[in-house]
Amino acid sequence: MKILVTVKEVAEAEDEFEIDGLDIDDRYLEYDLNEWDDYAIEEAVQIGEDGDDVEVVSVTIGPERAEETVRMGLAKGVDRAIRVWDDTIAGTDDLDVAAKAEILASVVEAEDPDVVFSGVQANDDTFGATGVALAERVGFEWAAVVNHLDQGSLSEGTASVRRELEGGVEELTDVELPAVLTIQTGINEPRYASLRGIRQAQSKPLDVQGLEDLGLDADVVESPVERTAVFEPETESDVVTFDGDANEEAAQLAEMLRDKGVVEG
Repeated sequence: MKILVTVKEVAEAEDEFEIDGLDIDDRYLEYDLNEWDDYAIEEAVQIGEDGDDVEVVSVTIGPERAEETVRMGLAKGVDRAIRVWDDTIAGTDDLDVAAKAEILASVVEAEDPDVVFSGVQANDDTFGATGVALAERVGFEWAAVVNHLDQGSLSEGTASVRRELEGGVEELTDVELPAVLTIQTGINEPRYASLRGIRQAQSKPLDVQGLEDLGLDADVVESPVERTAVFEPETESDVVTFDGDANEEAAQLAEMLRDKGVVEG
């Protein structure tokens, strides 16, 4: 069995930052593995540990800087990794969901996995659409927002999952393989990379491919969406703080509410 896990390096800005053109100045950004993808990696690695003849492969779209994040996945038990990047992608302001799905679909077609795990969403853009768009592109069955997977069901050609729906409702369903599952946080407890795993990760295969290697043309990254401006919104609300112990703060709050007519004196 082969499991392909899509991963993404995301950036988190400091509380105080400066904007440089159409981006936050890189000095104020810290890069890390997307939280949801960490759970997807753990789920795949657990299956690899419990099963025979299971290969776990990760794929990311990102610059050379992202290899540190990719190596962390390898250190946690991923067998090999693929990083997609070239000058054409680097020259694109933003990769939209359609472009990401098209690029990842080419990797899926080349790798021919039995199941694809993708995080429900990414910390940075929170679109939550790439996994399902990928399934549509490659013609796989899919289940979104999966918070439990019966790992033993995979050997029978199906994925028996529990998934979150709106309003706190959960659904139990079987999805025929090959399939794409978008993994929700809380499905497991992601492990920390051990020192031994970090050392081993340095020798595991990390293949860098460009659009041409995947049989794609440059127009795959063209998007109808254009970023025109980036700015920090101005706050329009006032904040009132109270000082003192609990009784003093409660009295101050009550007085303010009476002054505003929320409660009667």
